[in-house]
This record gives sequence, C-alpha cells and structure tokens, in this order.
Amino acid sequence: MASNQRILDRIRTKQARVGIIGLGYVGLPLAVEFAQQGFDVTGFDVDQSKIAQINAGNSYIPDVATAHLAGVVKAGRMRATANMADLGDMDVIDICVPTPLRKTKDPDLSYVVLAVEAVAATLRPGQLIILESTTYPGTTDEVVQPMLEDKGLKADVDFFLAFSPERVDPGNQHFNTKNIPKIVGGVGAASTEAACALYQTTVDHVVPVSSTRVAEMVKLLENTFRAVNIGLVNEIALMCHKMDIGVWEVIDAAKTKPFGFMPFYPGPGLGGHCIPIDPFYLSWKARQNGFECRFIELAGHINSSMPHYVVERVADALNSVRKSINGSRVHLFGVAYKRDVNDMRESPALDVLELLSKAGAILSYSDPFVPELRHNGHALSSTDVSAVLERPPDCGVICTDHTVFDYDAIVKSGALLVDTRNALKDRRGPTIFRL
Repeated sequence: MASNQRILDRIRTKQARVGIIGLGYVGLPLAVEFAQQGFDVTGFDVDQSKIAQINAGNSYIPDVATAHLAGVVKAGRMRATANMADLGDMDVIDICVPTPLRKTKDPDLSYVVLAVEAVAATLRPGQLIILESTTYPGTTDEVVQPMLEDKGLKADVDFFLAFSPERVDPGNQHFNTKNIPKIVGGVGAASTEAACALYQTTVDHVVPVSSTRVAEMVKLLENTFRAVNIGLVNEIALMCHKMDIGVWEVIDAAKTKPFGFMPFYPGPGLGGHCIPIDPFYLSWKARQNGFECRFIELAGHINSSMPHYVVERVADALNSVRKSINGSRVHLFGVAYKRDVNDMRESPALDVLELLSKAGAILSYSDPFVPELRHNGHALSSTDVSAVLERPPDCGVICTDHTVFDYDAIVKSGALLVDTRNALKDRRGPTIFRL
C-alpha cells in the first residue's frame, strides 16, 4: 500500500500547497474556502480576465463575496495564474473544469483532458490529484489514471488520485461549499484517505465511498433524480392545462403530505450546467454497456420540449387579443437559468428566445443579473423594467422569477403575461397565462 503519511502531515498542518484548475462556479468558491482555512492556494485558468480580477481581489461569482476573496488575496494566501508549469509546485491539485455535451449529446471531456495533460507534464511523487468535474462512471480510472501513469508513476503508490463530485447550487443561501457533505472515492485506500483528509479541513462532513466509480455515479444519480422528477411534473403541468386544473395548487396541496412526496415544480425547461447534461452522461455510459435508459431519456424529451410549450402559450395569449407572434413585441423577464443568479448555462430562456425569434417576434429582455446577452447571433442589452412598463410589450414572458422584479407593477401594466414560474402566485385575470 502507498505511504501517504507525508501528504497527510502537510494537509493536517495546512502546509500543503493547493492548486485549483478552473475558476468558475465550482473552483473559485472552493479555492477561497481552502484559503480561508489557512492553505496557500493557487488558482489556474486560461481566462486572463478571471486571473486579473482574482489577483485584484474582485469576485465575479455571486456566491463568493468580494470581501472574502480580497481578504485572502491581501493576506497572500491566494493568487491566480495561467502558467500551468506551476502545477509542479502544488501538493494538491483539484480539477474543476467544465464537462459539456457535444452536439451529438455525447460527453465532451476535452477540458478534463487538457487539465490532466497539464498535471501530467509536471506530476511528481507524493502529489494528490482530485477530479471534481461531473462525468460518467469510469472517467477517473479509464481516462485520468492512464494519462497520469503514462510516464511511469503509479496511482495510489507514487501519487494519489480521487474523484469528489462538486455539489454546488448557485444562489443557494443555505448550502455552500463548507456545509454540503463531500463525497470522496479514491483509486485505492491511500488515495481515499488523503482526499478525505484534505476536505475534512474545510468541509463540515466528508463521506468516503469505496471507489471513484461509486463517487462518479453518486453525482449522476443526484441530478438524474431531479431531471426525471422535473420531467414528471412538467408532464403533469401539460396534463393539468388540458384538464383546466391549476398545477401549482395541486403541488402545494400534495406537499402537505408529511411522507412519500417531495415537491418538484414545472418550468420553461432545464437550466444550469448539471441537470440538463448529467442524465446524458449516464445514458451514454449505459449504452456503452448495452443498457438502454428509456425512463431517463423520456424525461429528457419532455424537459427539452418545454420551451416549445412556452411559445405555444405566448401564441395563446396573443391570439386572445387577435394578434400573432410575428411582428409582436415580446419581452422576457429574466434570462438566467434560475432565480437571483447570473448563470446563463443551458438556460431555457435562450431556447424560448430562439423559438420566438424564428416565429417573427420583436424581442427584448430584462435581467438585472445579465446586462448583456449574446447568443446565436442575438445581441441584446437588458432594459430596466420601469422603462419597459412605460410602453408595455404585447406580451411578457416570466422566464426567471428574480425576487427583485416588481410583479405587482408588471401585472398593473396591463401587458399580456405568460408566467412559467408561478411568480404571480394567486394573481388572476384575463391577461395572465400560466403553464
């Protein structure tokens, strides 16, 4: 068995130098947390603007307070660089890069591969390497481990390798890097112990599992669970509309049951980096093993159809006043993928915007968290809601229920409104259309 006593000692005394590759919604909060716990942290990224902002002590992630980042930068415990050669100076390297899908819905591990290549170029005995990027079961031992072992060092013998899935929920005011339990699975017992020791210095609760594959599967189960249940409630919403039943009232009543029910809510589609993507990672890997994920893929089909249904509701609203989408002014309230964040990744609002554009709508939007929108040839700037309401659009679509929006004022404007998030709650009237 590998002797990991040196890395354990350096971690427990907080002398270990920690490197974080990828300084986005996962990497930056993790880097700041390690630095606040007393570690010397170096962030690695290819984006020079991120590097400049971090070294100036300015946070570009809502979940990371600028004061916290500035504090650890000023104290000399955190810095950022694009120089991957410095990875050789790190005792611990945590990989937090994106894992998107290709257009064919197959996993795109190109960012992981580039990061691992950079680590492999300077890999030395005793280092602890952890992959946090969400991926399919087998990535760590089938892709990462062979690349790192290519020059002769052996995982769990000469260096330590583990997978620990990120569980970030952008904008969540209650759960953050520190108090979300951390799943850890190493390629061997020594690797698991070293990775657990690292996170135990920073995270309230660490949960070791038996292998990297189990750890990888945990994250996919968590997000596939959400995707499937959202698919179910989206289908219930479509059904309730046909039956003239208020789906939101149904859910509110159902969730009074103290056991056996967990509320999920319909919406314009799935957004964020994980939930729209992770089920495809799982179904892709399952197909490689001769298993067809019919249930999961059906949920994906339902969820991906929701932007089309939103546009149908816009058409219904405009038809009620004898107008068509073509030539009508349609305004989107919110374009981020979820409430009170600036994250646009996989936002269903982008699909709604694209479909409305193809139907001939004249488009505008308001989102205090997203001042500029650039997508598939669209170049729009956010308009202040008060200015929008001075000359109300033909139809407004509430795509994201930001808490800063004055929904009373929006309703009083008299504009037709399609509410995809139940932001208008119990407000009723001939101008309000729900999912």
